[in-house]
Amino acid sequence: MNIIGSYLLTAAAEAGAAHAEAEGGFGLNLDIFETNIINLAILVGVLFYFGKGLLTNILTERKAGIATEIQAAEKSAKEAAAALSEAQQKLTQAQAEAQRIRKTAEENAQLAKESILAQALKDVEQMKQMAANDLTTETERAIADLRQQVVAKALQKVESQLRQQVDGNAEQKLLDRSITLLGSEA
Repeated sequence: MNIIGSYLLTAAAEAGAAHAEAEGGFGLNLDIFETNIINLAILVGVLFYFGKGLLTNILTERKAGIATEIQAAEKSAKEAAAALSEAQQKLTQAQAEAQRIRKTAEENAQLAKESILAQALKDVEQMKQMAANDLTTETERAIADLRQQVVAKALQKVESQLRQQVDGNAEQKLLDRSITLLGSEA
């Protein structure tokens, strides 16, 4: 009733101000018919009666909408918190997996390093063995060449000495004896 009362007083004050202006002064007009207080009271009563239900419905719908939005926001917040928790868990798992992969890679790198070093040592030993074998072969070949040269020089020397010491007659006897020997062997 406070609202209606304040409307009525406001309407009365406005009507009084209009009347005072017409008479040339300030005053309060209490004439009910002249100020349309009855019409204003009816209008305010009708608005209050019919508007109350409409206003109540609007406020109820607005309240329900706000409650729904709050529930949706709370649900979204819970879903976001769950998604964050899941993402953190996945991050932890991914970090653990990355650590495991790094450790495995380091172990594999160490094994590969050791394998390469072992293979390199083996290759060095093989090269040393091949070099030793090549040296031995070259030495044997050089010795064989020297022997052939020594034998060839010795044969040349013996041949030259035989030519000097053996005369034509002795040479004929030697040839005859060699032919006889060859004939008896055959």
